[in-house]
Amino acid sequence: MSTESHYKPNLRDLEFNLFEFLKVQDTVLGKGVHAGMDEDTARASLEGLLELCVKDYGRGFASADREGLKFDGAGNVTVPEGIKHALKSYFDNDWHLLDAPAHLGGFGAPPSVSWAGFEMLVGANPAATFYLLGVMNARVIDSLGTETQKRLFAARTIEKKWGGTMMLTEPDAGSDVGAGSSRAKHVDGEIWELEGTKRFITNGDYDATDNIIHLVLARPEGGEPGTKGLSMFIVPKFWVNEDGSLGERNGIYVSAVEHKMGIIASATCEMVMGDHRGPCRGYLVGDKHQGIRQMFQVIEHARMAVGMKSMSTLSTAYLNALQYAKERVQGADLKHAADKLAPRVEIIRHPDVRRMLLAQKAHAEGMRALNLFTASIQDQVSLHGGHGDPEAKVMDKLNDLLLPLVKGYCSEKAYEMLAVSLQTFGGAGYVQDYPMEQYVRDQKIDSLYEGTTHIQSLDLIFRKIARDGGRTLQGLMAQVQKTIESGEGGEALAPQRAQLVRGLGEVQGMMTALMGHMQTDLYHVGLQGNRVLFALAEMVIAWLLVRHAAIAVDKIDGAGRKDRAFYAGKIASAKWYCANVLPSLTLTRKLIEASDLSIMTLQDDAF
Repeated sequence: MSTESHYKPNLRDLEFNLFEFLKVQDTVLGKGVHAGMDEDTARASLEGLLELCVKDYGRGFASADREGLKFDGAGNVTVPEGIKHALKSYFDNDWHLLDAPAHLGGFGAPPSVSWAGFEMLVGANPAATFYLLGVMNARVIDSLGTETQKRLFAARTIEKKWGGTMMLTEPDAGSDVGAGSSRAKHVDGEIWELEGTKRFITNGDYDATDNIIHLVLARPEGGEPGTKGLSMFIVPKFWVNEDGSLGERNGIYVSAVEHKMGIIASATCEMVMGDHRGPCRGYLVGDKHQGIRQMFQVIEHARMAVGMKSMSTLSTAYLNALQYAKERVQGADLKHAADKLAPRVEIIRHPDVRRMLLAQKAHAEGMRALNLFTASIQDQVSLHGGHGDPEAKVMDKLNDLLLPLVKGYCSEKAYEMLAVSLQTFGGAGYVQDYPMEQYVRDQKIDSLYEGTTHIQSLDLIFRKIARDGGRTLQGLMAQVQKTIESGEGGEALAPQRAQLVRGLGEVQGMMTALMGHMQTDLYHVGLQGNRVLFALAEMVIAWLLVRHAAIAVDKIDGAGRKDRAFYAGKIASAKWYCANVLPSLTLTRKLIEASDLSIMTLQDDAF
């Protein structure tokens, strides 16, 4: 196994977001349920994770991709040695305790710090990182389960480092979860028997853990059709005895492993519950028919994770491209291209390469700003009673609004920008000597799983904007307006604030147009939803980058050489994004206002 990691972290920008912009040391660290973590501990945790990711965790990134998985046909999946090494290095150093609640033996890191750490893990080894869902499942069980379920599965999952899955998708029910046919029959007390088939289940089985705790959606006998009839069940791979030891094998098995374009070392499985090998038993969580509401705690976590994965992949791709551009000598300076004797220069001196690099930098930093801003909202939800608590209602709604942007925009835009990262390498980016081609393959799934981009846009428009009467969106836009009116960044950023004014106006205009279209025909939402999601995300990102640049403007003169360069880069990112991305909102608004339904009357044979 190579001793070198492909992964290039950006700890400086992570710390800037957390401690200079969001000021988590004042807003969440040392408070409430996060009282056990102060600024020094948070910084040390991120530094420790960085070292882990570069030295150990990311080492098997390429080798695991080449080796792949082994499936024996009898329900057992063997993962590559690179994955086992990554997971061992993670668990041996107790990093799974970082965001686990204190009462479950964890360190209780707030979401902002936890997601910052996750960025490094998923950037270094995305396939390995999605084997770490067990802690999330433990937290869900701790929040929703009975005392028996908490005793058997919450603390023990963390203590024993068990794996976890979320099982929603079925062969004939993908995004349409309510069409699922998996069924459950009551046996006794909390115990039910489940039958059915689930598909595209991440980590359905693997040999790097002693047990896997599945959270499964199924329909109890007599349950009505659609999502309202679904319940959530805890289904362990091995039954758990009262003393924590493992009992008999449960009747849930892998029937097939998908052969995929990317994240090849991640076991994506088809799962069969209750066949000739024996019954599949599980515990009902809470009341019947509350499954989709309960599962959304896991779904929303997964969607945030996907957005972080996309952003982190782009970030390390950009930093790899930057290093290559500084080292690769090719061609003369453009102004001396006609001179055959002119010295050859590093490609970073070429205008088009500099354009590509700044585009990657601005988008990566913008996505990180969006994601960690969202994480800071989750901090406040956590401090005020958690998801669903009346005290956290306003922040809960803002988090709900932002999550489709995190997942939908980051997954789509990162793929687009990764093509630019690869292009920076030229032909070298297309071969396996560099990680670029694997970045592209591993990232593409992000716009597909955990709800496609269009599912995110429909969720945004129907559930997060229309159902809310637009109040949360208006509150977010009011924050943007406040930045504009405050004059943050002074004269140095006056042009960017003016561009924000225009961008905000365009987004408000397209929202008005879309709401009007909705009154006449919902097909307009289907046709324009993605455009609305992207436009809103780009406006929010521009706003955040301008706020970042304002901090940089204030600090740059008194900074040391290294920090001066960093702050100059922050200002450059904001200026580039506002100049090159925000103007496109004008065209987007015109397209939405002129929304045309003729495509819906086109005969199928004409396509």
